Amino acid sequence: MTILVTGVAGFIGHYVALALLARGERVLGIDNLNDYYDVRLKQARLRRFDGRNGFAFKKLDIADPRAVMALKDEFKDIDRIVHLAAQAGVRYSLVNPFAYMDANGTGHLAMLEFARHLPGCKHMVYASSSSVYGANTKLPFAVEDPTDRPISIYAATKKACELMSRSYAHLYRTRLTGLRFFTVYGPWGRPDMAAFLFADRILRGEPIQVFNNGDMKRDFTYIDDIVAGVLAALDRPPADLGPADPPHRVYNLGNHRSERLLDFIAILERELGQKAKLDLQPMQPGDVKETYADIQASERDLGFKPATPISAGLPRFVQWYKEYHGAK
Repeated sequence: MTILVTGVAGFIGHYVALALLARGERVLGIDNLNDYYDVRLKQARLRRFDGRNGFAFKKLDIADPRAVMALKDEFKDIDRIVHLAAQAGVRYSLVNPFAYMDANGTGHLAMLEFARHLPGCKHMVYASSSSVYGANTKLPFAVEDPTDRPISIYAATKKACELMSRSYAHLYRTRLTGLRFFTVYGPWGRPDMAAFLFADRILRGEPIQVFNNGDMKRDFTYIDDIVAGVLAALDRPPADLGPADPPHRVYNLGNHRSERLLDFIAILERELGQKAKLDLQPMQPGDVKETYADIQASERDLGFKPATPISAGLPRFVQWYKEYHGAK
C-alpha cells in the first residue's frame, strides 16, 4: 500500500516522506512547487529522493479539486495520507490573504473530499499550527484551550482546517488527526523562518529585525522530533466512539520549552562566529509574544517525547546551512 504525502518538497513534508521510506513504506509525494520562497531549495529537497525505491512524485496543486480526486484512479493503492501542503507564514497572510484561502481553504477541503472518497482510507494526518491559539495569555497552550480568536488570516485558515476536519469526521466517520506544530526548525528549513533568515543576515553583516524589542519567546521544535510525532500520529488513527465523539483528534507537537528569542540568536552568533546586528522593532500585526506547548495529550496518546533543545538543534542547522551555501 502507498502513503500520500502532500507538500513533499516542503521542509517537514520531505523529511516525513524520507522517514516513511526508511521504514519500508511506499510514498507518493505531491507538491505544486510554488514560488513563495526559492524553488531551488524545494528542488534540492526533491533530489534527496533520487534513487530511493518506493517513491513517486507528481506535481499537483491541492487547490485543484479535480486533479486531487483523479489521484485515486491513477494510484489505486493509497490507504493513508499525510497532508502537509499549505500556504505558510503569518506575515505574508497580511499581504496575500487569497493565497491562504486557496491552499488552506480549498486545498484542505479537496483533501478531505479525497479522503472521504478514497476506498479503504485508514487515516489522514494534517498540519495545523500553534497560531490557532491567537493572543491567548494562559501558558502553556493546551489543546483544550479556546482557539476562536485568531489574530492573523493564516491562523484563521488553520482553525478552519480543524473545523472542517471535525465536520467530515462527524458526517462521514473519516479518521482524521490534526497536529499543531510549534516553530519547527532544522536543516533544510524554510528561508522565511527565524533560523534561516537570521543566519543569512548575520553572515551578510545585515541587521536582523527583532520584534517587540526582543521580548519574545518561542517553543522551538527540532525537525526530527516533529517527524517522530507525525509518524506516531499516523500509526494511531483515532477511534470512532459514536455520534457524540467523531474520529477526529488534535494534538500539540512542540518542544515543551519556551525559549527567549535573544538566547536563540546568541546560539546562532556563537555557531556562526559572528555577532548579529539587531534592528529592534515593535510587535508586528498578527504576531504573538510567546508560545509554549502543553504536550500532555500527545505524550499520552502518541508517545511523543521531544528530545532536542536549541543548544543541540541549532548547531546542526548551522552546519547544514554552511554546507548548503558553501559558506566557510
